[in-house]
Amino acid sequence: MSSSTPEPVTLEGSCHCQRVKFSVDSYTPYPYMICHCHADTKTAGVFNCNIMGEYSTLKIKQGQEFVKIYQAKLSETESGTDEKSTVKLSNHKRHFCSECASYLWAYDDRYAQWVYPFASAIDTPLPKPEEYIHIMTDFKLNHVEIPTGSRIHSYPRYPQGSIEEWHKKRGLYGTYTIEK
Repeated sequence: MSSSTPEPVTLEGSCHCQRVKFSVDSYTPYPYMICHCHADTKTAGVFNCNIMGEYSTLKIKQGQEFVKIYQAKLSETESGTDEKSTVKLSNHKRHFCSECASYLWAYDDRYAQWVYPFASAIDTPLPKPEEYIHIMTDFKLNHVEIPTGSRIHSYPRYPQGSIEEWHKKRGLYGTYTIEK
């Protein structure tokens, strides 16, 4: 942990087939929050983990023509209200490679400063968090077992606090450097 001025780390990312390559600066590269929502389960696998970057620094270095966007249709139950009969389009725009279907990053207009790269798309070594938070566990698949222990926390929906707040509270905001 450092008491100096926070510095972003530049993260390099790509899809599986290497047609899409991108970079983004992040003050918050710890992949600690694991999502079990229905959309992530169906589109990205058993669960998903994303981190946060500065949207203004996102650079698509190659393959822009292969980047497509998917917006999930959410029932009101998944989006946080109690009404069950209404369906709406998610604000969360998942960007993926149209050739290999790798998820790359997500973007949400409500948080225009940020972009949320999928940790699995990042090629730069990411730091290992001291704890993991499983979110949206109300939607997890039956056959998925969430580990237990003092370093594992679970929430049925979204917990209080942002990715930025989590990093700041632990003294991790802007402190990660890549070993050369």
